[in-house]
Amino acid sequence: MKIILYMTMTANGYIAKEDDETPWSDIVWESYCEFVKKRGNIVVGKRTYEIMKEANEFEKLGFPITVVVSDSTGDEGADKIFFVSSPKEAVAVMKEKGMDEMVVGGGSTLNTGFLEDGLLDEIYLDIEPRLFGKGIKLFSDTDVSVNLRLCEVAKLSKDVIRLHYRVLK
Repeated sequence: MKIILYMTMTANGYIAKEDDETPWSDIVWESYCEFVKKRGNIVVGKRTYEIMKEANEFEKLGFPITVVVSDSTGDEGADKIFFVSSPKEAVAVMKEKGMDEMVVGGGSTLNTGFLEDGLLDEIYLDIEPRLFGKGIKLFSDTDVSVNLRLCEVAKLSKDVIRLHYRVLK
């Protein structure tokens, strides 16, 4: 199974403001929705799950199979929402559901967990033309270091680009 991290961030590496606000353009949201819908799944951390649930974003994503990596349980829903305690358990659920590709959708702690466990195969980064003085970084602090190979650079709009990387293992 291919595991893909897909995030939008500022030019200086923040995926949200400190208050969790993500003032991204419509083009990146539409692109993200299309990406997740095509794969039919998403893995998120507990805080990201709560934010997305509150904003009714799972409906906009086509109600994908959702795995929430959290220390606590939540409102598991039939065969669409699952709570697990680790990235490796999230992978096991997606394999059980027959997924060929899996989308990791944040936040920072979850992204770092997948990175530290050596589970990421590809990274898509939509870069917004913004700078936040403070905020939530793409990855939380870690000693892990990985090399990437640039696969593609795409211009999504006049000011927004997408970087597609393969993680070298």
